[in-house]
Formats: sequence, structure tokens, C-alpha cells
Amino acid sequence: MPKQYRVKSGARLDLNKVDAGDKSLLKGGKTKAKVTLESLRAKLESLQSVFYASGKHKLLIVLQAMDTAGKDSTIRMVFDGMNPQGVKVANFKAPTAEELAHDFLWRVHTKTPANGEIVIFNRSHYEDVLITRVNGWIDTPTVEARYRAIIDFEQLLVDNGTTILKFYLHISKDEQKQRLIERQQDPTKHWKFNPADLKTRAQWDDYMTAYSQAIAATSTEIAPWYVVPANSKLQRNLIVSTVICDTLERMKLTYPKPLPGIAKIEVV
Repeated sequence: MPKQYRVKSGARLDLNKVDAGDKSLLKGGKTKAKVTLESLRAKLESLQSVFYASGKHKLLIVLQAMDTAGKDSTIRMVFDGMNPQGVKVANFKAPTAEELAHDFLWRVHTKTPANGEIVIFNRSHYEDVLITRVNGWIDTPTVEARYRAIIDFEQLLVDNGTTILKFYLHISKDEQKQRLIERQQDPTKHWKFNPADLKTRAQWDDYMTAYSQAIAATSTEIAPWYVVPANSKLQRNLIVSTVICDTLERMKLTYPKPLPGIAKIEVV
């Protein structure tokens, strides 16, 4: 497992000092890395088959990132081939009036995985300590109270059999600029280009501070954060795939025991 990307519980974090362009897993060349990724994808497909069939475990995967970092493409590339019956994606956008009338975790709990499910949060409950903080919609005491609530919430999930993995897909500001320009110039990607993203980009430094502090405050032994260098899409997918694969392998998954005497039943 690429442990160097895991944020230790209680560690300080400054994302400005983390190399988003790290390509250490590509030292053997892109061709070799792509072969490795295909091997990981096949292994994940096999592991998820047993995971789903056993119906004993729950896996929650949280993806957070700045715009263009590749949350959607990570989901497409890493989970390609898995049984869609056992994999769900939950997206968290601006809360509705009903959701705002409840506590900030109310809308999240119903989206968490049941037995046998892998659920991917494409953005998550962490939006409520990120965008809300950067835009000054909540104050510092509220942010810190929400950190504590998130830790307690994730502990509750773990206590009830959920394994949690959290990934921050880390791109540089320069890389984001290139990807935004690509969206702007490619007609097939115009649907992805949102002028509102430029406002968020203008708040880059504030978001780096908010992400750094949120990740450091909520990376725990039972629900760790991984800061994934994502300028290279191949490097990003290798890290995420490896962490998930290693996590599933440690579960020692097995298929359910067959019904007694099943081998003697005659199929006519």
C-alpha cells in the first residue's frame, strides 16, 4: 500500500507543500504502469464479486477535490467492470431547503452503504466544512464543532461494520488552469465548463487552507485520508486502486457457504 500518501492521525498538513505532480509510481514507464492498473482493475473486480456475495461488509469511499481534479474519471476508471448491483455513487450538491432545515449530516446518513455495498461519495459531508467556511457562511467554532461531529459520525459507521477510505485528489493550480482551458476549447467538454468554477479558482488559497485543516483534523486511524497526487491521471488511478485493493484483501473475503447437499441435487 502506498503509505506515504496516507495522512497520519494528528499530523499537520500543508497542501501547498505536497507535490501534486508526483509520478513516483510511473518510474518503470507508462506502459508498465498501465499494465499494473489493468491488473489491479481485474483484481478489484474479483474482490468486489466476493464482497457483494458475502454480504457481510460495507465500504464507504469519499472523494474530494478541487474542480477538474478527476473525481468522475476516477470513478469510471477504478470501478470499471464491477457489479453495478453492489456499487453506488452518491453526489452531494447544494443542499435543498428541507436538508438545510436539518443538521448537516442528516442528508448523508441515508446514502451510506448497506451490507455488501461499496458506496462512493462524489463530494461529501466535507463540503460543509469547506465551501461553507471559505465563503464565511459558518464561523470557526462551528467549523471545529463540525469536525468533531464528522469524527463521531464516521466512528458510528465503523462501529456498525463500515470501512471508510477518504481520498483528496490533489492537483496544482497550474494543472487546473490547463484543464479548464481544455474544457473551454473542446466542444465535447463544454458541458463540463461552468463559469462559477472560476470564482472557486479565485479562492484557491482559501480552499487549500480549508482542505489542509479539514483533512488534518479528521484523518483518523479508523477513517484515514489519503492525499493523492493527481496531476497525472495514471498516478492518481494507481494509488486509489492500490489502496482499495489492499483494503479489500485485508478483509479475507470468502463466498457464502453453499447449502448442505447442494452437490447431490439433480438438475433436470
